[in-house]
Amino acid sequence: MSDSRIFVQVCYALPKKQILLAVQLNAVGANIEKALKHSGIFTLYPELEISNLNVGVFGKIKPLDASVIDGDRVEIYRSLIADPKIARQLRVEKMRNTGKKEDRKWLVKRC
Repeated sequence: MSDSRIFVQVCYALPKKQILLAVQLNAVGANIEKALKHSGIFTLYPELEISNLNVGVFGKIKPLDASVIDGDRVEIYRSLIADPKIARQLRVEKMRNTGKKEDRKWLVKRC
């Protein structure tokens, strides 16, 4: 009896570079940790330590021993550089002090 195989993706995003690696695993016992190890991500980014990673599948945080199924995208999450609530408060204070809103030219619909 041959082992069935599954395909998953490992995703890691840096501020200016994103990487998406395709990984093939045995379906039996496939989990996040195995996907990460088989992806080669630790060779590409030696600063990553598996014991300190926050990981998940499709935006939901999961432990390293969580199972993966065919088509899953395993994501490595980085720490936030700023608290979103504090960043918003700073933007509001800036607007109040200067009377100017943020530049939102990207919101203008072009005809």
